[in-house]
Amino acid sequence: MVAVKLLDPDCRPARRTPGSSGYDLLAREARTIAPGAVQAVPVGVVFDLPSDVEVQVRPKSGLATRGVLALWGTVDSDYRGEVLVVLFNHSPEPFVIEKGRAVAQAVFSSVWHPMIGEVDVVTQTERGAGGFGSTGI
Repeated sequence: MVAVKLLDPDCRPARRTPGSSGYDLLAREARTIAPGAVQAVPVGVVFDLPSDVEVQVRPKSGLATRGVLALWGTVDSDYRGEVLVVLFNHSPEPFVIEKGRAVAQAVFSSVWHPMIGEVDVVTQTERGAGGFGSTGI
C-alpha cells in the first residue's frame, strides 16, 4: 500500500481500467493555460512513499492529442508536499482545465540505489559512444 493524503477528496488518484498502469492525477482547481505557456497545476495529493518507490508523472495521451503535454516528472520518496503537474500548452488555443479533470498519470516504480564505483576504462560494445541517430532512427 502507498499512503496518500488527499488535500481535496475529489482528487483521489485512480486507475480507470483494470489494465491501466497509471493512476489519473486530477486538477485541484480550474484554470486556463495560454498558448505557448507552462503552468504547474496542483493535483491535491501528497504521497507518503516507501524509500524504494518513486512516482513517475507522465502525460495523458488524450491531452497530448490536443496539444497539451504534462512534462515528465518524478516524485521522490522523501517529498511530502502537494504534487504539481507541469503542463505545457503547445497548441494555438487557450486550454481550459476544469476542476477534477485528469491532467497526468502517476506510475509507481521501484528504485534501485546501486553503489557507484569509478573506473578508468569501460567495457566496449558494438555501439560504443554512438549517440543521437547512431542506430539509424
